[in-house]
Amino acid sequence: MSRQLFYFSVLSLTLSACSSVDSKRAQGDFDYAQQVESKEFVVPEPLDKPAKHNDFAITNKINHKGPIGEKMDVRAPSLVLPLAASSRVVADSDQAIIWFDKVFEDKDLLVFIRDAIISQLMSDDVTYEDVQSSEDKGAKSQTLESSWYHNEVETGWLFTEIELSTSLRFRYQLYAKPHGRSVSLQVSLVDYMKTDLEGGSKTVDPIDKQRAEMAMLNEIVAQVDYNYRLQQRENRLMRANQKLVTIGENSTAEPAYVVEMALDNLWSNMPIFFEKHGFTISDLNETDKIYYVDFVKPEISIWDAIWGDERPIIEVADAKYQFVLAPLDDKNQKTSVSIYNADGEPVPLETLERIFPVMEAGLSFRDFY
Repeated sequence: MSRQLFYFSVLSLTLSACSSVDSKRAQGDFDYAQQVESKEFVVPEPLDKPAKHNDFAITNKINHKGPIGEKMDVRAPSLVLPLAASSRVVADSDQAIIWFDKVFEDKDLLVFIRDAIISQLMSDDVTYEDVQSSEDKGAKSQTLESSWYHNEVETGWLFTEIELSTSLRFRYQLYAKPHGRSVSLQVSLVDYMKTDLEGGSKTVDPIDKQRAEMAMLNEIVAQVDYNYRLQQRENRLMRANQKLVTIGENSTAEPAYVVEMALDNLWSNMPIFFEKHGFTISDLNETDKIYYVDFVKPEISIWDAIWGDERPIIEVADAKYQFVLAPLDDKNQKTSVSIYNADGEPVPLETLERIFPVMEAGLSFRDFY
C-alpha cells in the first residue's frame, strides 16, 4: 500500500461517516445525548455572581453542535505532534501551527522546512505552486499551495461503485523571525469537495477541517524529523571520513601535527590519547599548554592478538617527550601539536611522517567515542 493511499484511507475516515455507523456521534444509550443545553444562570444585578470555572468547559469554537445532545461530535480533538527536534506548539491554539528552532547552524531553517514540505508533496505525488500572500514579507515569509489530493472509496464485490469521493487542497505558510533562528509553519485547508450517494458539497465540517489540517501538519513534522535524521547521519559520516590531522608547521616553522580542533578541547582530551598509546603524564604546564610524558612501548600479549584487543603502536624510542599545544589561527579552530625530546629538540619530520597513521587516528579521537 502506498503512503498516499494509506494517508487518505485514514483521512477519508476522518472526513466522512460510514454508511452504517456514524463515528462522529455517540452510539448507545447515553444520558447526555438526550439532554438539551441549559441556559446560563442569570444573577440579579444587586447580587454577586458565584465563581465560575471553565477548566472543563466544551466551547463552540470547534464543536459548533454544542457540548451536549445527539448531534454533538464525540471524537477526540486532534493535536499537533512536535516530534521533530527543537519543535514546539502554540499553547491553547486550535490552529494547525508549529514552530521550529534552528538545529543545524550551517542550514537556512526556512529553506530546510520548505524542502521538507516539498519532499512530503512529492512522496504523495502531489504538485505545488508558490503563491504570494499579502502577509508575506519578502524572504522572511513564503506560501506554498498544493494541488488536489484525491481519494475515492468504492463499495461492492463483483460490481463496484464509488460511494465517496473527497478532494482537498492545502496551503502552507512559512514565517521566519528576523533573526532567522525560528520558523513557524501553518497548514490550512483552502479547498474541499465531497461527492457521495446523496450528492456533492464544498462545505466541510469545522471539526473535519481541523482534523485534516492537523493530520497534514503532522505529516510535514514527521518529514522534517526524517530530514533531520538524514542530515545528522550525513554529518556523522563526514566527520568520520574527515582528515582532522595533517602534518604541517607550528608558529615557529618547526614540523608539527595540525589538528582541526580548538586548543582547549584538544588539551582536555590529550590524556585519553596518552593513556591509549603508552604515554604516562609526569608533569604538565597548563599555562603554556605543555604535557611532559614518559613513553614505554606497550606490550601486545598473545591474548590481545587472539581477541583483537591489540593497541596501535607508535614506533618511537622509549624516552621522555614534551607535547606542546598552540593555536594556529585567530578563530582558534586549528591547533598545532609539537613533539620535543627530553633536550627540547623537535622530533624530525621523517619521524612524524613514519608514525602519522597511528597519530592521525589517535589525535582525531576516532576510535574513542
